[in-house]
Amino acid sequence: MKIALKLFSFLVFGLVMIAATPAFAQTPETTTRTEASEPDEDAPLDDIVEKRIIYERPVLEYQPIREADVFWEKRIWRVIDVREKMNLPFSYPEEPFFTILMDAATNGEISVYSTEDDKFTHRLQGEEVASMGGSVDTVITFDPETYEEQVQVVRNDLNPEDVKRFRLKEVWFFDEQTSTMMVRILGIAPLIDINDDQGNFRYEKPMFWVYYPEIREVLARHRVFNVGNDASPTSWEDLLEMRFFSSYIYKESNVQDRRLQDYLTGVDLLLEADKIKNEIFNFEHDLWTY
Repeated sequence: MKIALKLFSFLVFGLVMIAATPAFAQTPETTTRTEASEPDEDAPLDDIVEKRIIYERPVLEYQPIREADVFWEKRIWRVIDVREKMNLPFSYPEEPFFTILMDAATNGEISVYSTEDDKFTHRLQGEEVASMGGSVDTVITFDPETYEEQVQVVRNDLNPEDVKRFRLKEVWFFDEQTSTMMVRILGIAPLIDINDDQGNFRYEKPMFWVYYPEIREVLARHRVFNVGNDASPTSWEDLLEMRFFSSYIYKESNVQDRRLQDYLTGVDLLLEADKIKNEIFNFEHDLWTY
């Protein structure tokens, strides 16, 4: 009996000693080193807590709308200028809004459509989108020793800072079911400047159209820089749905399919854009009696 008790006590003592052994004693002698260019999985957290809310939060689906409930509808085209103070998060250097769209398009996460029209009819391939993100130039150089002429092919990648404006296509409509004025974004198109050989500005053109309802999941996984609070888990999907951006109207649906700049210039163009905005705002109020 005494021998059994001694064996039991020795066993318990051994288990306690093993549990109390420091963690580093169980670490294998060989460790795997990563290359300098590769991200280190054991790198320290650059924050006080790992923020996962924005990645785990689901994207709410749009409320279904019946065609019979759409009492009134107006299509509006806007321009978002990232140089305005309210739109500065669009050009945040660490992750510009254009980079998010471009990476998702080239990786095949979203569909991209041609700018032949803005009705999302002609889908572009990933290679076509990737070619838009850069240009290839031929540069002639001379060898300093032999003075021989050499031809080099240089690829110039598009700088996200060069994309200063975005087009926005949206639909404003009055829902009889809820008796409210609502808006749905349909598409987003980045705009780039086209210059001549001397670097002079010629015109501005859209690169491609992205169907917004399809990219909501992608935009919901990317954070927006919040000027007032770095801890705010705001995504690009939140920003666009909350209309937290500054823009101006450059076209409304009309019988001649004209833009405002086709028949107005200067201050008159801005006044007409503001007039359209006020008409949409006042339409809902005019339906009510007080």
